Amino acid sequence: MKRIHHYFISLVTISILCITQGIQSIQAQNTQNDSSKIYLPEAMTINMDSLLNEWKANNYIFPDTTCALPNVNPEYDTITYVKRLSRIPAVMELPYNDIVRKYIDQYTIKQRSSVAYMLGAGNFYIPLFEEALDQHGLPLELKYLPIIESALNPVAKSKVGATGLWQFMLATGQRYGLEVNSVVDDRCDPLKSTQAAARFLKDLYNIYGDWSLVIAAYNCGPGNVNKAIHRAGGVKDYWAIYPYLPSETRGYVPAFIAANYVMNYYCEHNICPMKTKMPIATDTVVVTRDVHLDQITAYCNIEKESIKSLNPQYKTNIIPGTSAPRVLRMTQQAILEFVEHEDSIYAYRADELITRRQTVTPAKASVTSTTPYKKKKTTTYKKSKYYSKKKTYSKKKSKYKRR
Repeated sequence: MKRIHHYFISLVTISILCITQGIQSIQAQNTQNDSSKIYLPEAMTINMDSLLNEWKANNYIFPDTTCALPNVNPEYDTITYVKRLSRIPAVMELPYNDIVRKYIDQYTIKQRSSVAYMLGAGNFYIPLFEEALDQHGLPLELKYLPIIESALNPVAKSKVGATGLWQFMLATGQRYGLEVNSVVDDRCDPLKSTQAAARFLKDLYNIYGDWSLVIAAYNCGPGNVNKAIHRAGGVKDYWAIYPYLPSETRGYVPAFIAANYVMNYYCEHNICPMKTKMPIATDTVVVTRDVHLDQITAYCNIEKESIKSLNPQYKTNIIPGTSAPRVLRMTQQAILEFVEHEDSIYAYRADELITRRQTVTPAKASVTSTTPYKKKKTTTYKKSKYYSKKKTYSKKKSKYKRR
């Protein structure tokens, strides 16, 4: 009996060891597979055609047909990448590792055309970013953050609702003074959203004191970064908390480093920037009444799509100047024509184009109805003879008398 007992215990022990080794091998395999993946920010998955369909891209950005560089990505060793990243004049830490290399390859091999587009579109937005960052005393290398946020598309909208060049969520944008409602979305305004982003980044740096953690918190929120720091034992280092961050944020900082690399060393990878034709000088005018874009185009000799591109913060074809004074940006010539014909612009087809009523008089019901009243037919049912008569019962007297 003892031998059977020992034999049974041995079998159970061997089974437990086999199961444990199997679980460990599966976990090791999952870890290896997880480390081999790269989590692309949403902007790195945008189709190139959708970027080129933007009005500004159609009119002011075009391929460089004179570029003689071969469309081939040269291969470089690790030391070359390390030296190039170290030579970028930056306050922020831009280290090299295998994860960063994968994102560099993503830009220089798979997304060469997107990089060429962003190099061209950067001529419109990068000076604006640099001015705001310098104004708030922030590192200028942050100007490449919108590349991985929105691919420099001012009306980009993510799956979770983040909007604009800097991809503000609604609550965060409102917290930093951006107006968001049914008709206006300041998150799409390049000027206002850039100023808000600079203030947000500055506040995050006051919390963490580390720019890599600031970028991570900008992507996933301070709450997720704080939880990752706690799980990592309180270490405030991005690469130490890397495994504890959300999957997309794990790829966010490496993608940012790769963006800085490719925007500085695109020539070494035979990427030709798209050429840009700078738009005509623009100016602004304040609108104090509701005005439709068709009213403006009728007098100001400007295309409707041009107005939309210069004012992406307005969601509809009506600029809601009645609710609050609104800034309208157009070419300088169009602004002069607007000022000269302002009253005529507001009056042009106003009843047809401005259909939102300010006052409404409700209709009154008439006393006599025009439709004659018809009495509804009623159906009567006769009671059955079996239920119409009352049932009567007679009590029989008992033949036994009480004594």
